[in-house]
Amino acid sequence: MRSSLTRALVVASAVVGMAAGGLASASASVAAPQQAARPAVSSAHLSPLAVNNLGLNTARAKNWQSCLNAWGFNAGTEDGQLGTNSWKAAQRMLNAWGYNAGTVDGVVGSNTITALQKFLNAVGENAGTPDGIAGTQTRAAFWNYNATGC
Repeated sequence: MRSSLTRALVVASAVVGMAAGGLASASASVAAPQQAARPAVSSAHLSPLAVNNLGLNTARAKNWQSCLNAWGFNAGTEDGQLGTNSWKAAQRMLNAWGYNAGTVDGVVGSNTITALQKFLNAVGENAGTPDGIAGTQTRAAFWNYNATGC
C-alpha cells in the first residue's frame, strides 16, 4: 500500500508541476507583448549611414568624388561609395564656397542637405527649396549634376 500511495503522490506532483509550468510559460508569453516592427530608417529622414549615395549609382558617385578631389577637398579614393570621407570633403567644399554645411563630421544631416540644395540650385540644377530634406527633387538634381565629371 505504501508504494501505491507513494506512486500516486509522485504522479500527482508531476501533474501539478507540469500544469504549473504550462501556466507559467503561457502567462509569460501573454505578459510580454511583442514590439511592433519599425523600419530602421524612414525614407523621409536622413541617416548617418556609412555610405549614403543619395540615389547616385557608383559611376555618378565617382564623378562627385572626382570633382571634390579636383577642387582640392580630398574625398579620398574614387570608389563610388559616398562614405564619411566623401561627405567630409563635400562639407568642406560647401562651407568654403559659402553654402554653410555646418560641422565637418561626414554626417549627411539637414545642414549638409540644405547646403547641397543651395549649391545645386546655384549651378542650375533644380533641387527645390533648400529645406534640408533629400527628397525626390533634390536627389534628381544631384543625379543630373553628376551625370558627367566636373
